[in-house]
Amino acid sequence: MSEKKIAVIGAGLIGTGIGISAVTHGIPVALRARTKHDLVKKRMEDGIAFLEEKEVITKEVADKARSLYTITTVIAEAVEGATLIQECGPDSVAIKQEMLAEIEASADPDAIICTATSSLSITEVFSTAKNPGRCMGGHPYNPAYLIPLIEITKGQNTEDSYVAAAKDIYTEIGKIPVVLNKETIGFIANRYQSAIHREAVDLVENGVCSVEDADKALVYGVGIRWGIMGQFLTMHLGAAPDGIGSFNEKYHVDVTKPDGRLSHMPTWTTFPADWTEIAQKGLEEAIAKRDPSTGTDMDSIAAWRDDMLVENLKLHKLL
Repeated sequence: MSEKKIAVIGAGLIGTGIGISAVTHGIPVALRARTKHDLVKKRMEDGIAFLEEKEVITKEVADKARSLYTITTVIAEAVEGATLIQECGPDSVAIKQEMLAEIEASADPDAIICTATSSLSITEVFSTAKNPGRCMGGHPYNPAYLIPLIEITKGQNTEDSYVAAAKDIYTEIGKIPVVLNKETIGFIANRYQSAIHREAVDLVENGVCSVEDADKALVYGVGIRWGIMGQFLTMHLGAAPDGIGSFNEKYHVDVTKPDGRLSHMPTWTTFPADWTEIAQKGLEEAIAKRDPSTGTDMDSIAAWRDDMLVENLKLHKLL
């Protein structure tokens, strides 16, 4: 295969997001959608237009991008000649294995196959693969054409040479790939999210703070730092001038005793029955207080979010 091509099997929000990233970086995409081709086309066109409007891409790049994607109902047509195949179907092992059989029947023998599952075992998903060495997880985050992260997870039979090739392709379409050397439920980012989510729910349920203030503490406190650097680097700077190696000494951490904050954090694994009702009420109250320029309903807040993401990515020189 002399030229790269990406096939997206399952053209929902995540699939079209990957498609937008590819075509705006000059790589052709074939999107396979069972139905709703008009919706797929609209999402692709809206995403390209958004990036052009925000001056992330030029008019010339946008016009070229619009010519680089095709939509089909046939898996065989989509995967023909593809370098990387991104499967974004429903999170069901049975459905994914059914799609995998169709993919492998028509894909080039050295094409990389990635699944966007957010919860399933990569090894299990690809347990029926003819060539599991080229199969791996490729988990993006929504909106996938703006959030750079993609988590590559090795299954038990995934070969490193294919992981390296997948990293190169994802990087070429503007992604920042991270590699999980072994499987873990939730991968990396969703595990972070789950831990923070449980803490936020517990704080509100126990009357420590409101929904609005729980979000504010995250956005205007640790979240601002995390948008610039990760947890380890944040702590490294916090222990200046010597760095994280001196953290315990600097902050008088006795590693032989339980940490007071960790000792009082929740450990439950079943959510309180009323947490969604409490969160809904709290969010409605918080949204009513928002500056109208930052959005006052789900659609306008999502649009504001995307604008903010673009500005953040520009600061990181990723756009």
